Amino acid sequence: MVVLKILSKLFKALRSNESPNQLAWGFVLGMIIGLTPLWNLHNLVVIVLILIFKVNAAMAGVAFILFDIIVFAFLPLLDPLFHSLGYWLLVDVEWLRPLWVFISTTPVLAWCNFNNTVVLGSFVVALLLVVPLYFFTKWWVVQYRDKIDARIQKWKIVQILKSTKLVQLYNKISQLGD
Repeated sequence: MVVLKILSKLFKALRSNESPNQLAWGFVLGMIIGLTPLWNLHNLVVIVLILIFKVNAAMAGVAFILFDIIVFAFLPLLDPLFHSLGYWLLVDVEWLRPLWVFISTTPVLAWCNFNNTVVLGSFVVALLLVVPLYFFTKWWVVQYRDKIDARIQKWKIVQILKSTKLVQLYNKISQLGD
């Protein structure tokens, strides 16, 4: 039921007047949480950013679920990649060593777990994906609004589903919370 609610909010957001920037930033921040191991300080910071700034939380939720599924499905491929990148940054890049010592010995920063090669590698990959994924998501939202949504609304199955009593009741109940 939670997944249906998130998808409902996603399509509502895509059809709303919300800025493509807000939707794209929500998706990017959700990607960071989904791509990196969950229980780390940096993910708490990302969640706070989602709550503080005017980004779309539904897009963040969808991105989190999507990237969590991707990481889980491709774990045998991604984990060694994240480990190798993290190991290279932690051990082989000499000039970064003082930074890692500082982070791992500072009480609050140590909760980021950047001394873990997989955590560091996945976080760096997520940071590398921020800019391209932001622009791609922004472009996709505009394309969806301009070209795809009108076609989807004409589909018979969508018209049938929108006309059912259950969907109408759900729409009334979901509007009460807004």
